[in-house]
Order: sequence, then C-alpha cells, then structure tokens
Amino acid sequence: MGSRPHATRSVYLDHSATTPVRPEVLAAMLPYFGDKFGNPSSIHSWGRQARTAVDSAREQVASIIGATASEIVFTSGGTESDNLAIRGVAKSMQTKGKHLITSQIEHHAVINTFESLAKDGYEVTYLPCDKYGLIDPDDVRKSIRKDTILISIIHGHNEVGTIEPIEEIGKIAKEHGILFHSDAVQSLGKIPVKVDAMGVDLLTISSHKIYGPKGVGALYVRKGTRIRPQVTGGIHEKGLRAGTENVPGIVGFGAACVLAEEEMPEESKRLQALRDKLINGILSNIPDTVLNGHPEKRLPHNVNVSVKYVEGEAMLLNMDLLGIGASSGSACTSGSLEPSHVLLAMGIPHELAHGSLRMTLGKSNTGEDIEYVLEALPPIVEKLRAMSVFGR
Repeated sequence: MGSRPHATRSVYLDHSATTPVRPEVLAAMLPYFGDKFGNPSSIHSWGRQARTAVDSAREQVASIIGATASEIVFTSGGTESDNLAIRGVAKSMQTKGKHLITSQIEHHAVINTFESLAKDGYEVTYLPCDKYGLIDPDDVRKSIRKDTILISIIHGHNEVGTIEPIEEIGKIAKEHGILFHSDAVQSLGKIPVKVDAMGVDLLTISSHKIYGPKGVGALYVRKGTRIRPQVTGGIHEKGLRAGTENVPGIVGFGAACVLAEEEMPEESKRLQALRDKLINGILSNIPDTVLNGHPEKRLPHNVNVSVKYVEGEAMLLNMDLLGIGASSGSACTSGSLEPSHVLLAMGIPHELAHGSLRMTLGKSNTGEDIEYVLEALPPIVEKLRAMSVFGR
C-alpha cells in the first residue's frame, strides 16, 4: 500500500469564499467589544462614543466607492444587501410595474430572491451570457418594457471572475429611468468600484471578502432612491434596516475599506501576475484543461478551470491532503453535487462543469505558493484520471 501524500506547505486559495481578518482591522475592532461597548442609539456618553465610531466607519466605506456617507446602509452582509436592494425596490415600485431584469449567472443571493418575487406575481427576465460569462448590454436594452422597474447585474463574477460591462448597462438603465443594482462583493478592493462611473443606484458590498469581519456588509442607496425596508423595527439606518448596529463589525469594515483603497493599485497588479502564472502553468502542464471566464476582462485574483475526465470534488479533497485550499464553483454551492448553474449557462457541458476548480488568490499568497500548486496538481489529476469513470 502506497504512502499517503502529506502537506509540505499550507496554501489558501479560497479568498473569494472568505479572507482572514487583518491584524490592523482586528485592532480597530477590539475596543468595541470591551470598554467602548455602548449602543449607538443611546444618548449618553457610551452611546455617543459608539455612534461616533459608526459614523466614522460609514465615511470610510462610502469613500472606497465614491459615495456620500448618508447613502450607506449597514447590513449583515452581501446576501442581506442583495435582498434589501431587490425586494426593497420591487415592493416600493410595484404600483409602477412588476417587471424585473437580471441574468442567468447571478449569485444565489440574487437569483433566489428574484425566483421568490416571481412566485409573488412579478415577471423576471433572465438574460443569457456568452461563453465567457459576459452579459450583452444590447440584451438588456431589448428586454426593457414600460413596466420594468429594476435591473440587477453582477459586477465581478464570484465564480468565473468575468467583469461585466456595468458602465454600459448603467447608461441604458438611466436612459430609460430604471433603477439599477449591482452586486460588487467580489470586485470591491480588487478593481475600482465607483458608483457614479458605474451608473448604479444600488450597490452591494461585503466586509469579509476584503480582510474585514464576517457578518457585516453594506448597501449603497443613491440619494432619492425609493426602497422599502425588509427588516422592520426601530428607525436604525435611517429607517431602512432595523436592529442595533454591529458596532465592532462596522468599525472593522471601515478599517478594511481604508486599507483596501490604499493598497489596491499595487496589490491588484501583484495578484494578476500570480493569477496569470497559475493559469498558464495549469493549461501548459495539464492536458485537456480549459479556462472558464474571460481571459482578459477578469478579476485579478480569480482562476477558474475545468479539468476533463475528473470530478471537481475529488480534486479538492486531494489538494486538501497536500495543504491546498480551493473550491469547486462558489462557496455557497460547494456542498452540492449539482454542476454550477453559471458554467451551464455559459454553455459548458455537464461533464466539464463537474470538473471545475476555482482558486482565488490573496495577500498571503506568493510565487512559491503558485509553484507548489503547479507541482502538486498534475499528479493529482493524473491519478484521478486513471481511476475516472468518465474514461478518455
């Protein structure tokens, strides 16, 4: 019996699933778990101290996307922000119309919300994409009707890394007076995300993808945009999201945004170089592999490949034995045996979609990490192909 492979290095390549909290961010948060524990809604000094911290973080979060602080609504994360944007607009605008436009390749937080609204009597148009996962702005234009009230298209894709033509879609939405939402959870801190340039009325962002804490996100709501709250109670967050604010989380989100904004130009170039080294190494050294997503219009940290004749889950398990963390599809579906709805929408056959592997880079990754992965992965694929039921 052969010896079991063992890890000689620890390489985390799942930064699109989550990132570690940076020491600087944790340091900013810690006082608000202890001495500075006040409720921001209280008028005494403890409350005012917490309110000042939340207000400061709101400015920091607004800065990275080119918004004003009053346009930022803090939430529990990207999923809640997507729900607030989509349901909030749908419910507040239903007297004007009940037609909604999105794409077939959105994150489940968006797709499932639209499917829920469809059961409530709304009509939803799901736009197709091309083989790279790109949405055609002309398809958006052609789908618009007199009763269209909202368009929602992802910015940087969470699975395949494709960057959508948001600016063009934003102009089309504005021409027709239709509200436009985009989920920018994966693109924030990786590429410029500026609300005016994008032409969005609503934008979803999240903390834990940029080395901030989990459980906190934000929704940008352009001034004057009608939206109905989805969590009701007190008048927190200007009445748009009830519940005592998560002060430590919000402070951490703000600190993470400051660091991301400062470091993005240099870090994005570094990640892109590592990304290209990994992509080229895989395609060159492992036969019958295909890059998923656009080769150029792509997030700088995203690598997504399909390996023929191999199951993605089997690759992940074998990589984990060697200390390499990655994913197959998105984190939200990694426990599912169904192939990614995104890859299928891109026209990728079922058997190839089952062999998808997503590796997303981050601050801790080095050139040596990439070399380790490129050394470890080919033998894994070779072994699995020898055992494969797909045949060759």
